[in-house]
Amino acid sequence: MDEILLDHAHCEKKAASTALSLIFRYPDLDALLRPLSELAREELRHFEMCLDRLKERGVPFRRLRPSRYASRLRDACREQEPERLLDTLLCCSLIEARSCERMKLLAEVIEDEDLAAFYRGLLASEARHHTMYVRLARQYYEEDEVAARLRILAEHEAKVLLEPDEGGVSLHSG
Repeated sequence: MDEILLDHAHCEKKAASTALSLIFRYPDLDALLRPLSELAREELRHFEMCLDRLKERGVPFRRLRPSRYASRLRDACREQEPERLLDTLLCCSLIEARSCERMKLLAEVIEDEDLAAFYRGLLASEARHHTMYVRLARQYYEEDEVAARLRILAEHEAKVLLEPDEGGVSLHSG
């Protein structure tokens, strides 16, 4: 459980970084700026909450070899604009949805009631993050294009989740 919590802290830090990088990459897309700024702050608060839980458990924050999940998921992203933005937003949505799913599962099976409550408390924000990324995509792309691309990326994600990840236990490992 300590390893998953440590990985979770890294995931929250990466989620904040991703939101900020989108703000820097697309400063002219006004509809992205405030939602992503708010998201980055919330992800950093979650990172701090993970740090607090780690400290309570006597686990030092340290580097981890990242799970291959997000990088393998992003392998399906197109590199040319405007497709790159759509794919990036939808991959972020899938990552948040998977986080929500995994946190729900953890909350249901963790015997440590404080840690289970911690994960239950994060579920609503993770679900909100998932839908926010899809909503942002719909502001710049047609609904049919968003739905079709989300299906393609979700199929790719399903394959990624079946791949072995030698990196050890993580929040997103298959």
